[in-house]
Amino acid sequence: MLLDIIIKDTLNVADSAKAALISLKEQLAEDPSGVLADLGRQAISFGIKVVIAILIYLVGAWIIRRIKKLMNKLFEKKNTDKTIASFVSSFVSITLTILLIIITISQLGVNTTSLAALLAAGGMAIGMAMSGTVQNFAGGIMILVFKPFKAGDYIKALGYEGTVTDVNIVSTKIRTFDNSTIILPNGALSGGNIDNFSQKPVHRCSWTVNVAYGNDPQKVRTLLLGMIKDDDRILDSSTEGAADPSVVLKSLNDSTISFALWAWVKTENFWPVTFKYNEEIYKLLPENGISFAFPQMDVHIKNQ
Repeated sequence: MLLDIIIKDTLNVADSAKAALISLKEQLAEDPSGVLADLGRQAISFGIKVVIAILIYLVGAWIIRRIKKLMNKLFEKKNTDKTIASFVSSFVSITLTILLIIITISQLGVNTTSLAALLAAGGMAIGMAMSGTVQNFAGGIMILVFKPFKAGDYIKALGYEGTVTDVNIVSTKIRTFDNSTIILPNGALSGGNIDNFSQKPVHRCSWTVNVAYGNDPQKVRTLLLGMIKDDDRILDSSTEGAADPSVVLKSLNDSTISFALWAWVKTENFWPVTFKYNEEIYKLLPENGISFAFPQMDVHIKNQ
């Protein structure tokens, strides 16, 4: 539909130009001096329009540069992320420049209706073709504005976990334990669940210990608490956001008794402490007569 309108406008312009040339030829034959004088006046009028259009463009370009400088100063004052500041500044500058060009062309007497419609249709087509990229742009802006994480944080999102190495306008890079680099699209990332381990200075370690029925619960509790009491990395309630270590009987299952050991540590000590006491629990309990549970079934056979 739009293409038909543009073709129709082009044909109309061509027909008007042809009619004007024929009329000029006839006028030259009838009154050459009058036609030349009229052409001179039109040339002067068009020259004035050109000068005004150039002035409009120069003044507009100066205003756009001033707006861009003011925006950059505002971003620096507000400590806005450099990536989002650059993106917003460039977007505003390009948009204003396009409007300035349209205004300048219209000053010359050119009909800009078709041009504006063509730009709008082109923008719509590009937007539809790049819908995924636009979604990632929007997600990147949300992440950079609200900052659910930053470079250096350890996060778990979209089925991956690792340390954030880079956050840009369309994607986020994380480095996993095995030193792989995973690139996550910001569109999906901003709309999903994000577990940020680094957002708080302390974190709770949790161990679930399954022992067999018949073991003394108090003995299990004493052994587990005694195991961690001399570790300087274990925090207590005197640290803000932490609590004293504790052991609770978590559940009574079909074949096991489940105990939970909870201890608070600084975030950077979370994994070293977790892995250390995984091994300590495995050695400590059997050495002290506490047997681990395993799935079992009792079968009773009766003779009729």
